[in-house]
Amino acid sequence: MKQNVVFDMGGVLVVWDPDRFIRDLGIAGEDAAVLKREVYGNADWAMMDRGDLTPGEFARRVFPRLPERLRDAAERLAFHWADARLEVPGMRGLLDELREAGYPLYLLSNASLQHHDYWPKYAIADRIGPERVFISADANLLKPEPAIYERFLARYGLDPMACVFIDDNPINVLYGRRAGMDGIVFFGDVPRLRRELRERGIGVAE
Repeated sequence: MKQNVVFDMGGVLVVWDPDRFIRDLGIAGEDAAVLKREVYGNADWAMMDRGDLTPGEFARRVFPRLPERLRDAAERLAFHWADARLEVPGMRGLLDELREAGYPLYLLSNASLQHHDYWPKYAIADRIGPERVFISADANLLKPEPAIYERFLARYGLDPMACVFIDDNPINVLYGRRAGMDGIVFFGDVPRLRRELRERGIGVAE
């Protein structure tokens, strides 16, 4: 029976939708494509999530590659995408139910050092204690590197066989399974996730 439920953040607990973020700034067409590529689709974003670049270093590397007219938008996309505090509908209720049933909840997320500033401002953050939040930039590792799962399990003294890991990226789930955890790919469908948790013996409602 699984005892610990481990969540990814973006795309699972909170909305992570670069196309939406860009669209919400009123940018479309080629400018939208450039911003998505240079801000989110470049290796520099992954380096920032891994802790290899600070946010300031990211800005100094990325923004000069953009036309002047797009730099303010790039700054908002890189450093203020979380300002809207958009949660995945239904996940807050699921976390409340799991907590009330006594299941320890953990966060294992690829995120930059900015996470320490924006995550506590989400209402859903209160459902996972800060002592159970494991961020890639703090570890200088990145999912799906095998070492990040090993480091996470070791930090909390968790038996991987007693964990179920939920992520929207199938590759991350695959490597979580290789570390010994059960894994569920989240497709944005909370009723389906509830069903898959029940199949694993975790007592949540339909």
